[in-house]
Amino acid sequence: MEASPTPFPAGPCSVSEITRLIRDVLESSVPVVWVKGEVSNFTLHTSGHMYFSLKDESSQLRCVMFRHANSKLSFTLENGMSVEARGEITVYERSGQYQLCVFEMSPAGLGSLQLALEELKKRLAKEGLFDESRKRPLPQFPRRVGVVTSPTGAAIRDIVRIIRKRQPGVEIVLCPVRVQGEGAAEEISAAIDDFNRFGEVDVLIVGRGGGSLEDLWAFNEETVARAIHRSRIPVVSAVGHEIDFTISDLVADARAPTPSGAAQMVVRDREEVSREVLALARGLAAAVRNRISSLRREIERTKNRYAFARAPEIVRQRTQRLDEVSRRLQMSSSRILKERKQLVDSYAGRLRALDPAEVLRRGYAVCRHEATGTVLREASATLVRQRVRVELHRGSLHCSVEGVSENERLA
Repeated sequence: MEASPTPFPAGPCSVSEITRLIRDVLESSVPVVWVKGEVSNFTLHTSGHMYFSLKDESSQLRCVMFRHANSKLSFTLENGMSVEARGEITVYERSGQYQLCVFEMSPAGLGSLQLALEELKKRLAKEGLFDESRKRPLPQFPRRVGVVTSPTGAAIRDIVRIIRKRQPGVEIVLCPVRVQGEGAAEEISAAIDDFNRFGEVDVLIVGRGGGSLEDLWAFNEETVARAIHRSRIPVVSAVGHEIDFTISDLVADARAPTPSGAAQMVVRDREEVSREVLALARGLAAAVRNRISSLRREIERTKNRYAFARAPEIVRQRTQRLDEVSRRLQMSSSRILKERKQLVDSYAGRLRALDPAEVLRRGYAVCRHEATGTVLREASATLVRQRVRVELHRGSLHCSVEGVSENERLA
């Protein structure tokens, strides 16, 4: 069933009335729509509201996106950008113009790219490629900087200009690659691998100037992310966009918002370094002067101490005491040696008295079985006609036992 047309008054209407009638017709008959077009006449008001037009080859449509809606945008709106906007048709009564009141907006044709990007981010994050713990510090004073970018873009000119200004002695090695379009990601990852095989650079800058998401897409490719992750050389990602992060930014050891920022990040300004060195030298000199002054005051305090002033007298007394102790030690040593010699002589006399040879010298003899050599201590230990050997002080006698008297003892 068709809706009845809005009745218009028969008589003359005011401008406000006819404008309001047109607004009611438009807003009630046109549903919420998606509109695709190119952004033009873009203005960001101080209130935070956005005003712009969407146009195609033959028409244009005025648009407004209020602050509460545009605060959710994940990209920066610019003139010339192709977008898809969702909103409703309204009429701005003051100027009598109809417009699209935009609720949400996205870059045209990027829905599938955004989805693929988010899926890749999740997968690489799960593998740990974005972990802060694996990121390496950049060298303080690199001698040679490797650059992976287009040889004709503004990025390489900015990098060379900044490095030459800050540290003229630093060498720059460029590996030229395509930074957008088909095959760009493969060239970028191959260049990173080539630099690692080369092994003669201290840090890598990988990037390009700004552009749309499609232009920057090579730096969202998995092959580039893997090449950065396996690089043994610290990598600075320098893709020229300050709002959104590419996957290269997340994997790299450091992220610079622009190629110029990357050059400033990897090479310190020589004047700044000179000022730091001068400040350190001054601080060191001051510390040395303070230490010398402190030691000088300590020496003066030591010199004024009572013990230090009497040092020569103390040395003389200690020398005299040493001489006295030496004399006592010498006397004690002589006495001890004499006593020890007398004791040794006494022990030697006792040992000589116990010496069997001394006993034999006094006329005694030792009698042994001639066959076994066993010493005979009793007469009963031998038999008549048994052969014995009698050892004297000099020589021995070989005898035969003629008789045995067991009970006889020496007086």
